[in-house]
Amino acid sequence: MSPQAVEARANATVANLGVGFDILGMALQEPFDIVRAERESAPGVRIEAITGDDGQLSREAHRNTAGIAAAYVLQQIGAREGVRLSVHKGLPLASGLGSSAASAVAAAVAVNALFGEPLDRAALLAASLEGEAAVSGRHADNVAPALFGGITLVLGTTAEAIYSLPIPPNLHLALVTPGIAVPTAQARAVLPQSVPLKAMIHQTAQVALLVRALYTGDLALLGKAMESDSVIEPARAHLMRGLAEVRAAARAQGALGTVISGAGPTLCAMCDSDTCARRVAQAMGAIYAELQLPATVRVTQPSAQGAAWRAV
Repeated sequence: MSPQAVEARANATVANLGVGFDILGMALQEPFDIVRAERESAPGVRIEAITGDDGQLSREAHRNTAGIAAAYVLQQIGAREGVRLSVHKGLPLASGLGSSAASAVAAAVAVNALFGEPLDRAALLAASLEGEAAVSGRHADNVAPALFGGITLVLGTTAEAIYSLPIPPNLHLALVTPGIAVPTAQARAVLPQSVPLKAMIHQTAQVALLVRALYTGDLALLGKAMESDSVIEPARAHLMRGLAEVRAAARAQGALGTVISGAGPTLCAMCDSDTCARRVAQAMGAIYAELQLPATVRVTQPSAQGAAWRAV
């Protein structure tokens, strides 16, 4: 018997991993969004409440990533009943941590579970992408790791184009999110429309080096490869206040590499221990304190698990 109410959780993600623009993503253990789905006799999707967003997100289902993903699942399974959703945003908006993807994934998983899980995770990818596309475009570098977990290589928008990569042992992450928003559309608008051949060769070589580092567990090599972006970061650096200072402070405390998380402004530093990550997080936060810019710091690790649900 299917439950009458379900809560699903989808975690934050770090897209690109520096050099892998739109093709690499990593799920984090925290923070995360939670979507509660309950049955309604009337068809369609109704968003009952959203918390944690400071009133910024639309309660209209067709304008909300969670609502769009939920509606897509209902359509796929041919449901005659509808659902009402309650969304709790644990992820800051426009932060570069995959906020829109997390809400879409959590909603798709919750609604699917509410109706007895007729769809597998591969089928839920399409629903999640539908929600993500409304805000950030149709790319799966956030959606795929949020849904499937782990570190993913994303070569397209179907499950067959998503490949799981190893998570190196002892990979710890320090993140700092300054109190400024960088919408994905703005971060994409500054990107170059063409790339010189020399830059293309360098970028593809660094992606290959990053993949080798993941398979060998070489964290120093991983940090080096991730910091070697010569295409995307230079174009976006002016949007990331404090980037150079934070990177220098993180390295002084033992970080192996620091990159822009997704479209930013969150910055993510790679460390080889929890102790190091905590030192680095403190140093990163101190830079923004000097810049008189509020910031949130976190210490976390990659999550091997994808979105999860429970009956409530």
